[in-house]
Amino acid sequence: MKVVIPGGSGLLGRSLSKALLQDGHEVVVLTRSLQPGVVVHESGVDLPGLTNAGWQPDGTDGIGSWARLIDGATAVVNLTGEPIAAKRWSVAQKACIRDSRVLGTRSVVGAIQAASDPPATLVNASAIGYYSNRGDEELIEDSAPGNDFMAKCCIDWEDEARKAEGAIERLVILRTGIALDRTGGALQKMLPPFKMFVGGPLGSGRQYMSWIHYADWVDLVRWALVTEKVTGVFNATAPEPVTNSEFSKALGRALHRPSLLPAPAFALRLALGEMADALLLGGQRVQPSRALKLGFRFNFSTISQALAAILQ
Repeated sequence: MKVVIPGGSGLLGRSLSKALLQDGHEVVVLTRSLQPGVVVHESGVDLPGLTNAGWQPDGTDGIGSWARLIDGATAVVNLTGEPIAAKRWSVAQKACIRDSRVLGTRSVVGAIQAASDPPATLVNASAIGYYSNRGDEELIEDSAPGNDFMAKCCIDWEDEARKAEGAIERLVILRTGIALDRTGGALQKMLPPFKMFVGGPLGSGRQYMSWIHYADWVDLVRWALVTEKVTGVFNATAPEPVTNSEFSKALGRALHRPSLLPAPAFALRLALGEMADALLLGGQRVQPSRALKLGFRFNFSTISQALAAILQ
């Protein structure tokens, strides 16, 4: 199987690439770290056989020379997108977050539509930000979207992916929660204060965190690639979401540190602006309803189990 992964040089993309290569598949990563059209074949120990190809997912290169790598592929896993917490949310940064997802996906779909031998499957990333802050309401794939910035971004992102449906056999959209890995992402940023004995809940601590162990996310994508009945929207979250307070206590236990010092909401808003409410003080209580119904089994269902495995 040949799998092309636009935006695959990030945290989850690297883990997915490694797993697919270990499974014996051919992997091509489209990355902004190379100029469009530049192709580099890796031969290192970690990812032998990986191909990295340059592209520009902002619409400026149209369907460039990288598109030939999609022609004849078995599947595309589209992970393109600016990290949402990389910078404070200015007007320009919000445009970058949205455009990197929407225009990047538009480029991928255009390449699929133009291919003489298009891939059968497109797995397209999305996020549980689709639902906005919903308190303790239990959310499944059929739940209505929210109406804040991230929700509108996800709606547009998913709509672009759906334009590929006439050219492919299966479209799978993964609304991913907080992916946990000690080498990057949200958890990496949470570790230093806890290790320094100043960790604790954010704001009230009552907001829900819908999380997933990075290895379960990788397995979910692998399952989606080879399971023909998997089509449509899937929540990529563990089956037991927790409140921020519960998460903080579990992280403190895993690190053998206290979790007593809360970060006040006003301080987070002062430091981070709009992003504080969207990413830290709001939350979603999400269930992976469709994945469970179709037989997917999570190896890490509880937050204590996941953190123990990651931090051991």
